[in-house]
Amino acid sequence: MSTRIFVAGHKGMVGSALVAHLTKNPEAELIYATRDELDLTNQAEVQSFFKQKRPDQVYLAAAKVGGIHANNTYPADFIYENLMIESNIIHAAHLYDVQKLLFLGSSCIYPALAEQPIMETALLTGTLESTNEPYAIAKIAGIKLCESYNRQYRRDYRSVMPTNLYGENDNFHPENSHVIPAMMRRFHEAKLANASQVVVWGSGKPMREFLHVSDMAAASVHVMNLDKTTYQANTQPMLSHINVGTGVDCTIHELAETMKKVVGFGGELVFDTSKPDGTPRKLLDVSRLQALGWQHSIKLEEGLQSTYLWFLKNQSKVRYSQ
Repeated sequence: MSTRIFVAGHKGMVGSALVAHLTKNPEAELIYATRDELDLTNQAEVQSFFKQKRPDQVYLAAAKVGGIHANNTYPADFIYENLMIESNIIHAAHLYDVQKLLFLGSSCIYPALAEQPIMETALLTGTLESTNEPYAIAKIAGIKLCESYNRQYRRDYRSVMPTNLYGENDNFHPENSHVIPAMMRRFHEAKLANASQVVVWGSGKPMREFLHVSDMAAASVHVMNLDKTTYQANTQPMLSHINVGTGVDCTIHELAETMKKVVGFGGELVFDTSKPDGTPRKLLDVSRLQALGWQHSIKLEEGLQSTYLWFLKNQSKVRYSQ
């Protein structure tokens, strides 16, 4: 008997990786809807979709995402759209008796100066990073929505909090995207122009952890399929989320040097210290996930190489959106 699985946000970076992973299972019947077919911020449309499609499981990967510049420029869009998407989908899943749901959040839910590496227990223990606070608040709300439906209605709604993701089908806007795709496009264009230098935002000192999106998809399916008793045994009450990452970080300067090597840019690096650095360090403690039987398999340079090859082969469909 097949399992009907709704992947919300199936065309995004994470959603498309989930689809690629889930299609390996012959018993999975995947359900999709494009933005033109279904407005996830519209409650009535979402409930009608669930009533008609009757999924057995939901992967909630749909979200409005972006880097520091985008979060600073469009704070209302980020908090509104993400709150509406997750509220509509989680509530509709409950109304139409979907017992299993996985919500994908973000490591930005944690306090800006949280002790490193960041454990799940750090949630709501301090002030958030100001540059993406609206987005973080929305993601925290998503965790608490899942947690609350579990407590009140005995649902099995789980949450995974990934570190910084990158990979195929990313958004490569030079200003509004995350650090890896923005940097990759900048280095690529500088290489084509035979430029003498590439300017990198910030001091280069902040440390970041990066996870390839294929690893993220594998981790998500792993967590979704964990036996309920096993999952609960490793999740404290009021602590329903699990970190997903590599447990390894690097400086932005080191990332830029690796990117320079992968792209084949021959010029010099210049760091623009007038641009914001964001959080000094953000490394996740992934010991809980490892104890549940999963760890990453794609190293950073390997992941950057595969992403750049995809970028080169898919110029016609590379996203440069807000």
